[in-house]
Amino acid sequence: MKEKLETLISSLEEATTRGDLQDVVVRLRDLYDVDHVVYHSVNRAGEQYAALTYDASWVDRYIERDYARIDPVVQGCYQRFNPVDWKQLDWTGAKARNFMGEAADAGVGNQGLSVPIRGPNGQFALFTASSRASDRTWANYSRSNVSDLILVAHFINQKALEIDNGTDVQKSASLSPREIDTLSLLAVGYSRAQAAESLCISEHTLRVYIESARFKLGAQNTTHAVARAIARGLIVV
Repeated sequence: MKEKLETLISSLEEATTRGDLQDVVVRLRDLYDVDHVVYHSVNRAGEQYAALTYDASWVDRYIERDYARIDPVVQGCYQRFNPVDWKQLDWTGAKARNFMGEAADAGVGNQGLSVPIRGPNGQFALFTASSRASDRTWANYSRSNVSDLILVAHFINQKALEIDNGTDVQKSASLSPREIDTLSLLAVGYSRAQAAESLCISEHTLRVYIESARFKLGAQNTTHAVARAIARGLIVV
């Protein structure tokens, strides 16, 4: 698991164009053995960008019919901050059920985990991994991979902002990847012990990363550091 994450982060660090980011998304799909991966961002000016593995005909249909207005994943994630399993969403309406049927026909899959991302200056992005697995298989998969996918979502969003001519990147303290990992996990509710275990480090080492990030951000305590990192778009919430 750790090797997968390090491989993806290395690829992202080397990306300099949107084409590179698209290649990373395809590689991510294959490394994490899901049917599709989608990164979709809307910046403060309403401009959209996506890197994804869906069939082009489905993307065209989705845009043409403005399905974002009724897509339970999009609508549900606008109202949430933590990762969302698609099974938690409301699919009972007729429009939602019809949409789900069309999406399934296009190979989207019936299972998914979406990470809402709120970046600087009003930017909103959504990172999703989806599959056609059974409920039990997906529940096990999601539980095992959620921390990785949260961190990958963050790194993809940061790289997309950098590539996009820096339009949504604020000048701020530069956190190391491990400091970002640590604050990201604490931000979504992990205890220090859980965060240390997820990152395969000791709690002592975790404290070092926390204190280093706190110093760089000029924060009074851990909660303040997490809040400042979120406000500056440095971590996923």
